[in-house]
Amino acid sequence: MIKGFKEFLLKNNVLALAIAVIVGGAVGKVVSSLAADVIMPLVSFVLPSGEWRSAKFILKTTTGPDGKPIVNALTYGTFFGNVVDFLIISLIVYLITKALLKEKPAPPPPPAKTCPRCKETVAVDASRCKFCTSDI
Repeated sequence: MIKGFKEFLLKNNVLALAIAVIVGGAVGKVVSSLAADVIMPLVSFVLPSGEWRSAKFILKTTTGPDGKPIVNALTYGTFFGNVVDFLIISLIVYLITKALLKEKPAPPPPPAKTCPRCKETVAVDASRCKFCTSDI
């Protein structure tokens, strides 16, 4: 039974997927902390009001039965803060991914020659043009 389970884990890449989820969660925490603790304080320093995340548009204010005020408001500062967080986190993940995964150069095109009759490109080892069927 254990042998079959081990084969299942290794054959179906379940172990690799589990490791990827764990590492992804850890990287997510680091990137979120970088955005919240390093980048966002710099962004809020540049903006005119340091507390821009608490910005809201008050729709109605009423008094509750216990005498405390109840504010009905659109908290657009929180929304825009989350959008900025998303953009920063997306940029950081893109840069990390770009740095870790190098693009492979495109393979060179296969050698070719031109048909003297129709001027189309055919393979080097072709003896007949596939376009005009003339001998090469």
